[in-house]
Amino acid sequence: MLIYKGYIGHVEFDDEADIFHGEVINTRDVITFQGKTVAKIKKAFRESVNDYLAFCKERNEEPEKPFSGKFNLRLDPELHRQVYIAARAHKISLNQWIAEAINHHIQE
Repeated sequence: MLIYKGYIGHVEFDDEADIFHGEVINTRDVITFQGKTVAKIKKAFRESVNDYLAFCKERNEEPEKPFSGKFNLRLDPELHRQVYIAARAHKISLNQWIAEAINHHIQE
């Protein structure tokens, strides 16, 4: 995993083409890069992020920022009630309960 200016790049190796290829994974915009060596893939990643930022600036558009940490969650009303009760029982906020539940499943 590569990190540059808050953007995270995921890299895979294509054995048939003998090349590394990657994609920025923490935006909805598509930002890709490739290189034949580790040094070249790292450089291509930084260049792709810089190109993306320059492109947005040229078009007078706000670049998509890496995730803010906020998202809307839609639940069945009964599940919402159960989660709220569970959070209250643990004397924590609904937000904290959900964040801990998500973190628990990611760590598995």
